[in-house]
Amino acid sequence: MRAVLRPSSPGPRGRRSPGWRSTLYRWDIKAIPYVFVTPFFLTFAAFGLFPLIYTGWLSLNRVELGGDPSWKGLENYTDLATSEFFWNALFNTFTIGVISTVPQLLMALGLAHLLHYKLRGRGFFRVAILAPYATSIAAATLVFAQLFNTDYGMINGVLGWVGIDPVNWESSKWPAQIAISAIVIWRWTGYNALIYLAAMQAVPQDLYEAASLDGASRWRQFVSVTIPSIRPTILFTVVVSTIGATQLFGEPMLFGGSVGISGGSGNQFQTLSLLMYEKGWVTGALGQASAIAWVMLLLLLLVGGVQALVSRHNRKKLGG
Repeated sequence: MRAVLRPSSPGPRGRRSPGWRSTLYRWDIKAIPYVFVTPFFLTFAAFGLFPLIYTGWLSLNRVELGGDPSWKGLENYTDLATSEFFWNALFNTFTIGVISTVPQLLMALGLAHLLHYKLRGRGFFRVAILAPYATSIAAATLVFAQLFNTDYGMINGVLGWVGIDPVNWESSKWPAQIAISAIVIWRWTGYNALIYLAAMQAVPQDLYEAASLDGASRWRQFVSVTIPSIRPTILFTVVVSTIGATQLFGEPMLFGGSVGISGGSGNQFQTLSLLMYEKGWVTGALGQASAIAWVMLLLLLLVGGVQALVSRHNRKKLGG
């Protein structure tokens, strides 16, 4: 009889573990996402977290350009609390923020409402209102500085036609702040209008049809349907505009020309950002400049906290 040869089974040394591929696959699935996000965290740590912590440490020290730091504790912050320049800059930041933000958002709401309805050339106007946003701060500010020039500016020329004496837009406190606010309004109104327009287009048409059947006019529909529906977007633009006003730097500096860093000859439009720059790079007091930076950060955190509380209240109100 012929013997049947059977293949011999591999010994324990040649046998591979059946789960090694699945183990590598599980490790691959768990590790690859961290590999992808690691560059972001490294960049944030190098250019975001480290400067933030280092600035906080500088704010607790006396630091001069070219000198060694010496510990001061909270003395830089107490000096700010008793500094008239700090309170003047804080007040100017607040007033310029209000003068520029309120008209800007109201105009943006009106433009978005007009563009929301059928309008001939609507696509052209949607692109055109973004042109100021695409313009550089330097170019826009230089043009407005010429328009508001006390001697030969077009604004004073128009005021002279209606019998109003020329206004000193650069040296007077409130005219200077109004002129700077005009630059901010011109640059950011179209941007906010497009944000509002996108929110309006997400409002269900059934609400407008029901309001129309009830006899509501377009104005009543805007007040009773559009505004409540886009309230979260309005709150978002208010917060973003407030943050932008707190960090206002380029417009007042370029508008003031040679005295732009100090916010005019009498600090009449010096903002917190300008004061921080002046303390750090003109007088060389980096510790005080760092303290101002942290005060601005705390103000922005306060604004963000107010937004979170208002949003939470609105969600509870809608849920209830």
